[in-house]
Amino acid sequence: MIKNYLKIAWRNIIKRKLFATINVLGLALGFGSSILIYMFLNYNLSFDNFHNNEDRIYRINTEEHRGGDVQYMPSVPPGLAKVFREDYNYAEKIAKICDREEMIIDFEQKGVVKKFKEDVYFVEEDFFQIFTFPLLHGGDKVSLSAPNTAVVTEDQAIKMFGKTDVVGKTFVLKNDKIIKITGVLQNIPKASFLEHELFISFVNLEDFFEFAAHETWNGMTSNLKTYGLLHPNQDISAIETAIGELPKKHRPTSKNKHVYKLQPLSDIHFNSDYGGLNPVLPVIFGIVGLFLIVIASINFINISTAQAFYRSKEIGIRKVLGSFKQHLFWQFMSETFIISLFALGIGFLFAFLFLPSFNNLFEIELSFKDLFSLQFFGFLTVILLLVSFLSGSYPGILMSRIIPVLALKGKLSHNDTGGSSTRKVLVVAQFTISIILIASTIIISRQIDYAVNTDLGFDKNFITMLPIPRDIGEDKLYSLKNRLQQIPGVENITGCLTSPGGSQSIWSANIRYNNRPEDEEFSILSKLGDEDYIKTFDLELVEGRNFFKRDSIDEVIVNEKLGEKLGLSSSHELIGKQVKLNGNSINATIVGVVKNFHDNNFTEGISPMYIAPQTKFYSEFALKINSQNSNEIIAKVKEKWSETFEEYIFEHRFLDERIAEQYETEQRYLSLSKIFSGLAILIGCLGLYGLILFFVGQRTKEIGVRKVLGSNIGNILVLFSKDFIKLIAISGLIATPITWYFMEQWLKGYAFRTQILWWYFIVAIVAVIVITLITISYQTLKVATTSPVKSLRSE
Repeated sequence: MIKNYLKIAWRNIIKRKLFATINVLGLALGFGSSILIYMFLNYNLSFDNFHNNEDRIYRINTEEHRGGDVQYMPSVPPGLAKVFREDYNYAEKIAKICDREEMIIDFEQKGVVKKFKEDVYFVEEDFFQIFTFPLLHGGDKVSLSAPNTAVVTEDQAIKMFGKTDVVGKTFVLKNDKIIKITGVLQNIPKASFLEHELFISFVNLEDFFEFAAHETWNGMTSNLKTYGLLHPNQDISAIETAIGELPKKHRPTSKNKHVYKLQPLSDIHFNSDYGGLNPVLPVIFGIVGLFLIVIASINFINISTAQAFYRSKEIGIRKVLGSFKQHLFWQFMSETFIISLFALGIGFLFAFLFLPSFNNLFEIELSFKDLFSLQFFGFLTVILLLVSFLSGSYPGILMSRIIPVLALKGKLSHNDTGGSSTRKVLVVAQFTISIILIASTIIISRQIDYAVNTDLGFDKNFITMLPIPRDIGEDKLYSLKNRLQQIPGVENITGCLTSPGGSQSIWSANIRYNNRPEDEEFSILSKLGDEDYIKTFDLELVEGRNFFKRDSIDEVIVNEKLGEKLGLSSSHELIGKQVKLNGNSINATIVGVVKNFHDNNFTEGISPMYIAPQTKFYSEFALKINSQNSNEIIAKVKEKWSETFEEYIFEHRFLDERIAEQYETEQRYLSLSKIFSGLAILIGCLGLYGLILFFVGQRTKEIGVRKVLGSNIGNILVLFSKDFIKLIAISGLIATPITWYFMEQWLKGYAFRTQILWWYFIVAIVAVIVITLITISYQTLKVATTSPVKSLRSE
């Protein structure tokens, strides 16, 4: 029985191969997109699901309450791990890990000493008891208890020494620490929360980041994370309540309140509060994939119901010869299944061809070899059956209900085969999805453009940031600054901890204003820089003056936001007031106020901040250079820099590029939104082309009569276009409030945002109209330019 169904279905498909091809291409695009989306979601949702006892691994985070503000930190004070380990019995293992970027490493490869910068982790030994990364070389378990020891991944070993068995080899860290490799790990899965591939004993951290290495409770750094492997069947809320008492004991004088939270490993990747991806992304991707499948299925239904009118005599004959309704229904479902199966194969090919571009867009490494699992084949089976059912069931029911007498006499109306109303509803749904995607793309694009190109309150153009070694003396630093200043084309230069905007690290401190009895209930950001900071970044001084060159902090400049937070009526009131900062370790006078500037990306508001000189913390030079010959200037800067620091690698980065990186995620999703919008339109165009073939064929005689009566090509184009334009207008009315609502919710995530303007939706609607007219014009013009004699004979 099934064999007969498939044989007949195949003959019918061959007989109508043009329309079958249109359906196959539309469904293939939907399938291919869905496969890529599945791969992306499976990659992210299976994040770190490769450890023993993965469900018992937790990271300890902090909610820091300052007045009415809450800051979520994926970290805790450095001293918490030791207390948790020694005073409580909740965990089998507790370990800290601290990442440090761009550490200089020297090693010998084939007799040649090489030097480069590498991002590394400093880890406590128990870290590799919590996370079960298999060892390739070096014994049964990782050993990092001794100082000056390290483990590397396979890829890192090959990068450094050209082979994987490198146990016992050494490298030099930061030009003076000889580190011995004690183990080689199998490559860490790309979906891991771990981004670096070189792990060094935590004991060595004190040489490079003293604060994080000590058991202090006086502050936190996001570089330091604390993980624990809990005993089975622990009550997480009870643990959080117990450790909630620690701040009273270890931070009794602090005004800000700490609340410690245990975050399961599975939650880390999709928790945006603690630096993960937005949790709505899987939902959005799933919806987009569903949209594309629905559009492709709508195409199939529209073309199939239109075909039904022309297949009515065939169906009538089958019924007269004894076919029952269920036979005809399953016959059509067989045709749908074969077309869907072909489409799935081509969709798989599309996904394979576009996978490299998809990986480049998201900077991930998806691979088809990871897909050969029961889960993936289950997904393919479900999506194949779902599409076959969505696409084939309604047309199959309609065809099985055709009355044979009317079919054979040719007295069936189009309402008997689904009717134009049903097709119009489906086309409206299709257009609505396309308009939603296009309008959303426009709004996302406008927000990113607003964030990147809006005046940030400081100069970011042709300013290059030059990292400087932390361990150089003050004399050497200022000597280099003076020599760089003398290079023609270097207009301004400042030494600083971080630039405005695009900051690599954020330092905050408590503040006591004007000798008040207590600290304020908010923190203030530290922007450490020398006396040329304001001039180099072109910050606008609205009150007072710049501070003079100082060796210690006794004068500071603040921004307008500080006055707002203090409730002052004017920034002028700040001038001359005393402030105590950073646990009263800094006692200074406010001598100037700068206009507010954006230091963070636009998802966050402007914070109160101070600018002050503190040479020992400077990590960068910022050079404002002439735009006419920037390459020559950079070359001369490199020459001067290398003369001073022969053992260090010269690197620089333009500030505007660094700021743009803050919106990399949005840029990627904008690109993806454009791709999906284009796919939705392309799939829709295939369906429209198939429909217009039927409509034109049905009205060929009418066109011939109209031409005989004097109609021109323009009149005939209007005849076929006006119905579609009406449907697009209805779709626009439906899509506009839907898109407006969801984009408004998305924009609420930005403290500074663009406005949703009415013309965004007009552009989307007009774009769909233009694309639709282009799609239908070819076939319409073909018939409209045919001789009316031939058109009338065709009937």
